[in-house]
Amino acid sequence: MEGESTRQKKVSRLIQKDIAGILTLKVGEIVPGKIVSVTKVRITPDLSIARVYLSFFPSDNQEEDIKAMQANTGKIRFELGQKVRSQLRIVPELVFYLDDSQDYIDKIDKLLKS
Repeated sequence: MEGESTRQKKVSRLIQKDIAGILTLKVGEIVPGKIVSVTKVRITPDLSIARVYLSFFPSDNQEEDIKAMQANTGKIRFELGQKVRSQLRIVPELVFYLDDSQDYIDKIDKLLKS
């Protein structure tokens, strides 16, 4: 994202790493049988909202998977707060989005091969 401050980039990386760790432990409860990757995190300039982009494997029922993640935002944010409380004054609100770039790449790949 153009114009992102060094602070935003550092906080984004911190949140991405910590959410990935949390999801590694919690994914079985939230979306059983799936592997979840945190592909990127974008944070607002005031550090109050983190947009977390997720990718699921296998990629069937992704809409339901993202809804399950959104339903568990409070729990995930609480866990994040436990991890980052010494580095951040406020734990940002989390907003989960589906990162479908891999599906897009696969689709283009198939079109090029046909």
